[in-house]
Amino acid sequence: MRLRRYHDHVKLIYKTLVARNTKTQLHTRTMTSAATINEQDVASFHKHLRGSTHILALLGAGLSAPSGLPTFRGAGGLWRTHDAVSLASPEAFEADPGLVWQFYNYRRHMALNVNPNPAHYALAELAKRMPGFATLSQNVDGLSPRAGHPPEQLHLLHGSLFQIKCASERCDYVETNFDDPFCEALRPPEGIIDPTANSVRGTAPDISDASVSLPSVPRSALPSCPSCKSDVLRPGVVWFGEPLPEDVLGAVDDYINSAEKIDLIMVIGTSSKVQPAAGYVGPARRKGARVCVINMDPNDGPSGGWRKGDWMFTGDAAVLVPKLLEPVIGSLPGQED
Repeated sequence: MRLRRYHDHVKLIYKTLVARNTKTQLHTRTMTSAATINEQDVASFHKHLRGSTHILALLGAGLSAPSGLPTFRGAGGLWRTHDAVSLASPEAFEADPGLVWQFYNYRRHMALNVNPNPAHYALAELAKRMPGFATLSQNVDGLSPRAGHPPEQLHLLHGSLFQIKCASERCDYVETNFDDPFCEALRPPEGIIDPTANSVRGTAPDISDASVSLPSVPRSALPSCPSCKSDVLRPGVVWFGEPLPEDVLGAVDDYINSAEKIDLIMVIGTSSKVQPAAGYVGPARRKGARVCVINMDPNDGPSGGWRKGDWMFTGDAAVLVPKLLEPVIGSLPGQED
């Protein structure tokens, strides 16, 4: 019930955000990222897409990277002097909730100050036009919902930066929150300019830079849960060591099991060799799906190897996804020939 209310409330808030930032951004975006496109492969994919009614898409950080969001993965995955992964656990929050909140407040701020890119809009449009299209996203940045992706077809495996919950396991309080900063204790010190402002981008101090002084935030300065009043609020994302949401996993399993046939599984911006993508490629194949991987890594490939009829498109998802889905969704605003 709480999850349903969360989705209903999110739809109302995102409508405002969508109206504020979409079409202008599509018209002004210059797409210069490299992409490897074999036109014969594109034609083959288009032919298959036109006859498809059931498609499953698995989304990762590479989908949102063209919007300007850092991935905090692999080389360079540091925030200040901290390995970003080390801040994403219940143990880290218990040890220093102020530091963890500073990291997530920064991520919320960055996500609110970039826009969905054409790949987000293309996938949202496909969902609107194809009832049998389901998406499982590992992203917590809120860009897919802001692009207008129907929530009933968008399953968030790792939660959302904009869902807040009580840190106590005994309390089920959840709220949707877009405040920036999340609370006054997390407001950057005076003199630190917003790093997302166009006028100072690349030149202003940025709290992700360890050389910029950032005061510690005590637990007592963080908002308490308004329901149980016994613990503080925490980001509503799934941290390392925590179980994935059963309702999300169940919804995707039901989608696969109930379909007589799955025509296509698309793996976009995430490795198809590791979980969760690797765990869904096999079941989708057994339902007849062909595999399409869209990734910057030309060496990526599906778990179990390639099969005849699969596709690999290397490059920027913001360039490739709209082109690949064009037979169904048409041209997005600002991308007409």
